[in-house]
Amino acid sequence: MKTVDVSTKFDTLRTAKAKGRIRLSPETVKKILNKEIPKGDVLAASQIAGIIGAKKTSELMPFCHPIPIDHIEVKTKVGEDFIEVEAEIRGIWRTGYEVEAMNACLTALLNIYDMCKAFDSGMVIEEVKLVEKSGGKSDWAEDLSGLKAAVITVSDSAFAGEKEDRSGKVAQEILKEFGAEIIGYEVVPDEVEKITDAINKFKEKGANIIVTTGGTGFSSRDVTPEATEKLIKKEMVGFSEAMHTLGVRFTPKALMSRAKAGLLSENCMVINLPGSTRGVEQNLKMFAPLLKHALKMAQGGGH
Repeated sequence: MKTVDVSTKFDTLRTAKAKGRIRLSPETVKKILNKEIPKGDVLAASQIAGIIGAKKTSELMPFCHPIPIDHIEVKTKVGEDFIEVEAEIRGIWRTGYEVEAMNACLTALLNIYDMCKAFDSGMVIEEVKLVEKSGGKSDWAEDLSGLKAAVITVSDSAFAGEKEDRSGKVAQEILKEFGAEIIGYEVVPDEVEKITDAINKFKEKGANIIVTTGGTGFSSRDVTPEATEKLIKKEMVGFSEAMHTLGVRFTPKALMSRAKAGLLSENCMVINLPGSTRGVEQNLKMFAPLLKHALKMAQGGGH
């Protein structure tokens, strides 16, 4: 049993809003409004309870990550025989705030119940539901269905049969996982001409996404970026920058990557990835949801 690994996700501004309500007798509602409940101001106390509930969510829900909360607002709306609670939560992180918002509502409603139970045995907490969310993958991510992909492993030792190519296989698995059709795979030595030939071959075969693994470091034999740079029509600078930004979360050695990414045509892109399986997995899972949109932009579509 394990939680979801969110380490490769982007930190984005995420929001969640939830609502819930509790049914009370009209007499109890009047006592609350007139501040006749001995335990104190029910509405103010319940708003505070909701804020605490949001912050304590990860301590109660085993699969919720402890996450930073930048803003919480808990509101109450009083009707003739009900009190409605609305909670809105905002923060910049790698996972969403839906459960925190619902827990804020539920905790506030439970506090109303607790403060008023001596006066009203018929109270009923009704549905607590998510009514709005933003900032997650559903706002921008797309799968790779309908796209064709090819993988090129650049490695002298793998080409010579001295080492198993694991990184290229991982790249294929991830591309398939996101819905791409794998139309080619090749292992080539660390030579500019061989790398160039392989990229051009898969481009001619109709690949929309060409991923290379290996040859992005400082060694004299690391020439994948040089081979790639000669073919790129438009560099996708942000992808290269993101590799460094994400990579240093795991190891400072990520700064030594010289990987390139760019468009070979309006229908085809190439992305250099490091030779390690972990580097391939981390970077490709980060990029994959953006690749279809990048190609749409290259073909004239907007944001």
